[in-house]
Amino acid sequence: MIELESVPELVDPVMVAAFEGWNDAGDAASTAVGHLDREWKGEVFAALDAEDYYDFQVNRPTVWLDNGVRKVTWPTTRLSVVRVGGEKPRDLVLVRGIEPSMRWRSFCNEILGFAHELGVEMVVILGALLGDTPHTRPVPVSGVTSDADLARTMGLEETRYEGPTGIVGILQEACTHAGVPAVSLWAAVPHYVSQPPNPKATLALLNRLEDLIGLRIPLGELPEDARAWQLGVDQLAAEDSEVAEYVQTLEEARDTAELPEASGEAIAREFERYLRRRDGGPGPGPGGHATESGDSTYLRDPSTGRTRPPKPPRAEPGQGPGPGQGHGKKPEDKGPDEASGESPDEE
Repeated sequence: MIELESVPELVDPVMVAAFEGWNDAGDAASTAVGHLDREWKGEVFAALDAEDYYDFQVNRPTVWLDNGVRKVTWPTTRLSVVRVGGEKPRDLVLVRGIEPSMRWRSFCNEILGFAHELGVEMVVILGALLGDTPHTRPVPVSGVTSDADLARTMGLEETRYEGPTGIVGILQEACTHAGVPAVSLWAAVPHYVSQPPNPKATLALLNRLEDLIGLRIPLGELPEDARAWQLGVDQLAAEDSEVAEYVQTLEEARDTAELPEASGEAIAREFERYLRRRDGGPGPGPGGHATESGDSTYLRDPSTGRTRPPKPPRAEPGQGPGPGQGHGKKPEDKGPDEASGESPDEE
């Protein structure tokens, strides 16, 4: 471990972690922690020794010039602290790095050592996976925990996942065994547009994190980036009839699965978020409620509770194969959970 500087006593600290790699589809999770660090001007206080946990042939160091002096940046995991003021101040300990190549148990023990030393009250781990979700709908975010009491009191799902796992699942399990309350938040990224960045998924994770820890998170340019991202994907889908039909199939499946009316909990969360942002930014526009994308064209129908985004154009007859006959179809030999590494119920 490399100590960079001491940390003063923190106020009700929550640790928020994300790791690039298997559990970070579209780089949505690591970008979310990076956003917190940038907006709140995080101060790095420690970094794990790269020699202990990384295979440099897998995650290679980078060389760069600093005023003509050649320097090397090694892949590692860094910890920083941000102080959030207001009526109810709370500090965050941010953990951002790359999924380690080896010695995962030692890696988690070192992270937990910092958590105990700093008096962390809860650990929140962010992740993102590939899923059968259309880019035109709000990004699904699942909150899961291994603690039945925590699941009940915070409205989370108790994990039932079985199968291969990544560092997110291992760290959450280590927290549980150490008696540290731990939650993981998972955003579902459309598998047909999985390349990073995905600001819409990042925004959804931050909104859910905001609800969980009760802090108003400054979003900066992220809502505008999310709108631009969706517009770009809309345009690409409109140019390919096969993709457009496949997206419409996903939309119909999503709408069928949703309840005809918004749940009381969802309405309460949306109203609480509006109250938190009332002084710092505009609330919902007339005629509906803004979704997590921040796009005013995504309105919630007051009679049904559903969001009503514009649908991509339907393909004309004879324009090509339907969904499932070309690149618009998801590969049969690898499901979204396998491609991303975990399911929403992952630990």
